[in-house]
Amino acid sequence: MKNIHKYIALTVLVTLSVSCKDEKQEMAHQKVAQFTMYVDSISRVATDETTKNWESIQVRYEKVKMEAQDAMNQLENKMEMESLIDKADSKYEEYKAAVLLKRDAMLHESFRNSFFTEKVGEDMKLEWVNKDNIANVYLHFISTIEQNKDSYSREDWDEIKLIYEALDTRKNTVEKEGLSSKDNIKIAGLKIKFATLYQINRATAKSKENTEAKE
Repeated sequence: MKNIHKYIALTVLVTLSVSCKDEKQEMAHQKVAQFTMYVDSISRVATDETTKNWESIQVRYEKVKMEAQDAMNQLENKMEMESLIDKADSKYEEYKAAVLLKRDAMLHESFRNSFFTEKVGEDMKLEWVNKDNIANVYLHFISTIEQNKDSYSREDWDEIKLIYEALDTRKNTVEKEGLSSKDNIKIAGLKIKFATLYQINRATAKSKENTEAKE
């Protein structure tokens, strides 16, 4: 009778052990599947859309990945699950790089456009600027800089200089179209104003960055 009881007890323990392993295996499969499905669903969305709420996507990604890794670590044989996680992780990182590249481009474009009432365009030809509106374009450009000069970094000032040079290049074309003397004089004054703003504030921004780097 004692042997029977021992046998039954041993059988129960083995059954519980197998059951526990099965539960862990099932949980790992479930969590890893959720992780890979999340990555697949995100990577199918256009980067134009995901750039708008990338931070929340990243937070969710880290949570789902952690859950998958925790479940996988409960297994004795992790190789299969680990391979699936690594594959999804690589796919996500590749997509993430594309999103961040797109976001940088969008921020760059937005920064350039902030100085004008029309879009600048990648070629920066400013073909919408003509002899009738160029004086006001310069005025708006300088006014925008004056209002936001304290918020610009050294790199921002370098970009502003490029935009300014593009506007000057357009002015050379517009002058041939019959720019009035009155507007030419007005623009000349605004150009002097820009030179002063640029020299003082870029130097200030550079000095501030150097000080912060030493801290």
